[in-house]
Amino acid sequence: MVDFEWYRSFISIYKLRSVSEAAKTRLMTQPAMSQHLAALEAELGEKLFTRTTRKMVPTEKGKELYTQVVPLIEALEETTQKFKMDTSLTIPMVKIGTAHEYFHENLAPHLGKFPFRINATFGIASDILELLIEEKLDMIITSKKIPAPGIEYIHYVQEEFVLVAPYNFEEIDFEDSERFEAWLCSQDWISYGSDLPIIRRFWREHFKKRPHMQIKHVLPDLHSILTAIEHGEGISALPTYMLKKSLHNKTVKIIFPRFKVTNELYLAYHIKLRNLPITKIISEALKENLHNGHDTT
Repeated sequence: MVDFEWYRSFISIYKLRSVSEAAKTRLMTQPAMSQHLAALEAELGEKLFTRTTRKMVPTEKGKELYTQVVPLIEALEETTQKFKMDTSLTIPMVKIGTAHEYFHENLAPHLGKFPFRINATFGIASDILELLIEEKLDMIITSKKIPAPGIEYIHYVQEEFVLVAPYNFEEIDFEDSERFEAWLCSQDWISYGSDLPIIRRFWREHFKKRPHMQIKHVLPDLHSILTAIEHGEGISALPTYMLKKSLHNKTVKIIFPRFKVTNELYLAYHIKLRNLPITKIISEALKENLHNGHDTT
């Protein structure tokens, strides 16, 4: 009996001209991919590729099979996704991974506007990427493009980080860059990581060096840092999207507004799902949420 997965493996090899690259894309071992191809060739009684030292060259029978089978496979996958998306049956559940703060500020208030239900998972970039690779998530929103076999990243939005201080904080600006940097280093800083992720980037961009300071507090999330700043515990770099309420209530203020740093966010998903309706629906809905006035910048 022909296994549907043999055809998917055949298509991957055909597109990439490599068993090893096809195996990476499908998150399989190379021997398993070779077995799929050998089983399909045995079932059909035809040689589908000629193996050279550099790549897999499809035979005429291989080309003929590819031409005939690709539309069928794509139609089957599309039909499956349409069936899953049929709202007469149920509203689809989409598993999305992202940072807690981003979800809290930008997605949670607008859940009713999405044409799907959301099953959210929070975590750092490496953790949610691992869940995506394992297909425990459908899509992630991440600030890091960590290379991974079979995963595609597309640009989503640019967020902006600014320096935030208690409302009564007294700013002292110096024309001399070194004195200004030294004064900044002497302040009470709050970070959400011992390696000073955003603060370190801010320093590199504006002072062309690593920061040398003693951190007063290291807190696990940005909302905790904002609360600490509101209560006068120090300063930090925070994204503008989470400051609107605090700025309005005059519990914090942005200091030295010319000193800011941008951060790119990406949508990531499995390449094999790129052309499926559900992938397009998720990405378009997330982007539409930004266009309707919920941009992070």
